[in-house]
Amino acid sequence: MSFENILFEKIDNLGLITINRPDKYNAISLATLSELEGALEIAASTENVKVIGITGAGNKSFASGSDLNEVKDRDLRKALEPIIQGLADKMEKTPKPIIAAINGICMGGGLEVALGCDIRVATPNAVFATPEGKLGIIPGGGATARLPRIIGRGWGMEMLLMGENITAEKALQIGLITRLVPEEELLMEVKKMAANLAKFAPLVPQTIKAIVNFGMEASLAGALMFEKYAQGALVQTEDKEEGISAFLEKRTPKFTGK
Repeated sequence: MSFENILFEKIDNLGLITINRPDKYNAISLATLSELEGALEIAASTENVKVIGITGAGNKSFASGSDLNEVKDRDLRKALEPIIQGLADKMEKTPKPIIAAINGICMGGGLEVALGCDIRVATPNAVFATPEGKLGIIPGGGATARLPRIIGRGWGMEMLLMGENITAEKALQIGLITRLVPEEELLMEVKKMAANLAKFAPLVPQTIKAIVNFGMEASLAGALMFEKYAQGALVQTEDKEEGISAFLEKRTPKFTGK
């Protein structure tokens, strides 16, 4: 599959997707969105890709938002289509961990793409916002639902209502990102994270994603019950036997995904 608006490369166990519209501050057009979904499917189906990374080309922007030239002509029918919501849903349902490597502007639809990732890592020059209210609209890619779930209702309402920029340091403080690294070390950090995750038994990250995403929507009792059944499934795997044996024998485990 060929791409015009993104880049896709495999780096060891990392499948890296780069939004490649630096002249447009990596704004997400509908064509870009379609290519992101295509690259996601490729990364998800490539066996030796264990982790998926998403970043933006250059050092000025992860993704500045949806392409406003398209939003300007968007009618009710188009607005009701999944668009970025659909991409974020697919990212959450993808079994492999997804890391957003945020460099620069991460606003509007770009922030909503990052919210669909499992982990968000950023550089000090990153800036975050949901500025849609200033344009006479509201977020339509999932921010009103995902943002409060990730950073809490108070900060979620602050960002959504005020539409003001949030610095990388503040994003780290409120839990919007979990790691803050120098710009020149961003990709290196994601590679290190991917290498660490690649050492796990393949079913572990996949199961954790499923449990957490289900648990966020379920009652506490339902989430805890799901956790127990998931653990019950994993204790019957060959990888569980290998993992514990390797630990006791002080050697590196050889997981097979069985």
